[in-house]
Amino acid sequence: MKKIVTILLCIISLHGYAASDTVPAHPVDIHLSDSVAAPQVLWTPDPYKAVWLAAIVPGLGQIYNRSYWKLPIVYGGFMGCGYAISINQGWYAEYKEAYRDILNDAGHLSTDPKKSYNALIPEGYTLERLGGEEGWRNTLNSRQQTYHRYRDISIVATVVFFALTIIDAYVDAQLFDFDMSEDLSLNIEPQLYWNPQNSERVAEMKLAITF
Repeated sequence: MKKIVTILLCIISLHGYAASDTVPAHPVDIHLSDSVAAPQVLWTPDPYKAVWLAAIVPGLGQIYNRSYWKLPIVYGGFMGCGYAISINQGWYAEYKEAYRDILNDAGHLSTDPKKSYNALIPEGYTLERLGGEEGWRNTLNSRQQTYHRYRDISIVATVVFFALTIIDAYVDAQLFDFDMSEDLSLNIEPQLYWNPQNSERVAEMKLAITF
């Protein structure tokens, strides 16, 4: 009987020992989000989208590329070109009207100071001092052609500047993630150059730029 009781006590004690090894005292919470971090994706602009945006609205390509510091240059350039077109167009229109009126009144010019060709006479000058009717007529014709040319040049300059803003948006988007090392160095060192003509080595200087 004592043997049976001893065997039962041994079995009970072994079962309790195994249970204590398999069941943890405190449950452990495992969070998948803590162990696996989501990959970070760096934003890079699309060069073709930047071109289309810059072509639709001036400066929009620079905004898309996040180059906000270029906006004063873009809009300042367009304002300057617009002012040049406006001022040259205004002078061209005035001299054109005066030249047309002096042709219509040829031989019997009006003395009205508000007449277009009289209003353009500089202060302190008279028609006779400007070369008479023929001399003033030639001056008006020359000035209208000059301002006509200036206006056309201003328009061309505006178109060229607009094209440059589009090119800038494309290049800026292409080089957005261009990694340039801060270690820019210039090394000059001697080396031997193999001359295949006479099978000899010739000393020369080697220039190496590292970036």
